[in-house]
Amino acid sequence: MAIPGLTSIVVVLANSGPLTRDCVEQALASDVPVELILVDNGSADGIPESLDRAYADDARVRVVYNRANLGFGPAVNRGAAEARGDHLLVLNPDCLVEPDTIARLRSHVDIHTAIVGAVVCDDQGRPDPASRRYDPLLRRAINTKLGRPGGIDITGPMPAGAEDVEIVSGAIILMPRIVFDRLGGFDETFFLHCEDMDLCRRARDAGYRVILAGDVRVLHGKGVSSRRRPVFVSRHKHRSMYLWFRRHDPMAKHVLVRGAVFFGIWAHFLLKIPGQVLRTRR
Repeated sequence: MAIPGLTSIVVVLANSGPLTRDCVEQALASDVPVELILVDNGSADGIPESLDRAYADDARVRVVYNRANLGFGPAVNRGAAEARGDHLLVLNPDCLVEPDTIARLRSHVDIHTAIVGAVVCDDQGRPDPASRRYDPLLRRAINTKLGRPGGIDITGPMPAGAEDVEIVSGAIILMPRIVFDRLGGFDETFFLHCEDMDLCRRARDAGYRVILAGDVRVLHGKGVSSRRRPVFVSRHKHRSMYLWFRRHDPMAKHVLVRGAVFFGIWAHFLLKIPGQVLRTRR
């Protein structure tokens, strides 16, 4: 039985870096009741263990050790299985929330809402356009690459309040627990990347709203663990891009188009490897 008014914050760790400590500290300073479930995907940096020790006497904090990298979606699902709140907040370890962030996100939830996202910003306060996007359908992806209208990005300033969108950033998403369960959580076929887009799409297909809370902004440090293993991350990102295309794009019904997209995605992955290796060596 979910505890009314309690928000269960699920944070997935994978060599996520020292900003994780700030993420945890600020999440626990929320002005609404929270519990924090840290799900470790086989980190070797010692941070999950140090947080486990630091909060050993705080009943609000639990650490779940996977002992291996299961992927982002599977890790969130395991954290959600431990959760007791009536809402789930999936939070990246490089995101910093303010004391009122969760309360403000929850204020946008009604019976028709599946997902509420926030405007994620860099350390200069600049909003990330990926805070809201259209589904990355093939025609839109081509338009984006060619610089034509009708692409994936939504232009214009961020809204002052709630706005119905197709996709919000998976860096921070709030969901009623009952909706998360009805949707079956994250699709564990996606190891890394695109699982947030898939969840948003399935929520909309089920008749729910996906909302960007334009009045809620959070600092997003972006990708410490990704920078350490760029080729590994890129491989899974490209795999997930193709999987999303197969699942949700009507153009995937055409075998020739499907083959061309498969070739294009993996050719793009191979072309990026030399630059990624050079950056890692520097």
